[in-house]
Amino acid sequence: MPLSDRRTFPVLSPFTRREVLGLVATAAACAVAPGAIAQAKPTGLGNWPNKPIKLIVAFPAGGLTDAYARMYAEQITAKTGQAVVVENRPGAGAIIALDAAAKSPADGYTFAITTSGTVWQNRVLYSKLPYNLDKDLVPVTVFPSGPLVVAVHDKLPVNNMREFIEFAKKNPAAMGTYAPGSYPHMVADQINRAEGTKIISAHYRGEAPMWVDLASGQVQIAIGSYQSFASVQGRVRAIGVTGSYRSPKLPDVPTLTQQGVAGRLVTLEGALPVVAPAGTPEPIIQALAQIAVDGANTPRAEKLRETFAIPSKPKSLSEMRKDWEADVPVWIKLAVDLGIKLD
Repeated sequence: MPLSDRRTFPVLSPFTRREVLGLVATAAACAVAPGAIAQAKPTGLGNWPNKPIKLIVAFPAGGLTDAYARMYAEQITAKTGQAVVVENRPGAGAIIALDAAAKSPADGYTFAITTSGTVWQNRVLYSKLPYNLDKDLVPVTVFPSGPLVVAVHDKLPVNNMREFIEFAKKNPAAMGTYAPGSYPHMVADQINRAEGTKIISAHYRGEAPMWVDLASGQVQIAIGSYQSFASVQGRVRAIGVTGSYRSPKLPDVPTLTQQGVAGRLVTLEGALPVVAPAGTPEPIIQALAQIAVDGANTPRAEKLRETFAIPSKPKSLSEMRKDWEADVPVWIKLAVDLGIKLD
């Protein structure tokens, strides 16, 4: 559904888009306040880095991906002594950002951070991509995202996911997603297929505008990070969380599985991979992966995880690669089975 064509869904709240956007931006800024601790530069890397490093973010400021990117950039600078330029390049389901990274020299100076679906599932969600996700990009580290919050506009007469599904069977309903092919897009499609609903996916460039429109009643439901949800809490209400365990911030809100929503998809935990152009020297990848692991124990990282209700930390490079090999085929199969095509 084009974002300009949402007039069939009533505006349920006088809360303005500008007011909510300000709240989201303020919360995001608070979540990524500076505070990394300087450490010794990694050894065995020659003169790398001897110029600024670029970290491309596939989403705009105001969400979890950007928060992690800015924290990670600060950790790299603290460890290497070299500046890291964070460049937000949202759009096209992360294709713009990943294409820029894939076509960059494999010299350890360009990386990208995005959501798991855009590197795990885009290879089957799109018939044609300007890069090859199996050959052109390699993982560096993966930041966990924790349980995502499933929320509805506060005036919607539902209290759980089953009640929302029944509502959607009788009323027009739109699911806000932070990108085409993203986790909420997949969930909406799965529910439609399993329950016979016709939930429309309304795609946004990142979380901030998605939560803005949910808070103002332009869409009826959305799925995203806890912190971005919390920035508009009072205008939206949590009715569930994704994954296999409850959010530490919302212990009374059951998971979708606990509510009887079937399917492997709702049990999976998404993530935020950092990727590099294929051929990037292994010592550089090792160093950057270790920076993520070491940085997880800094006060700033602990604060970010507490703010976004994320209990887990990045794993070592070997553990991450093992999980990648095991998990990626599961996500790809889910995309294939659902049959979603975005082009």
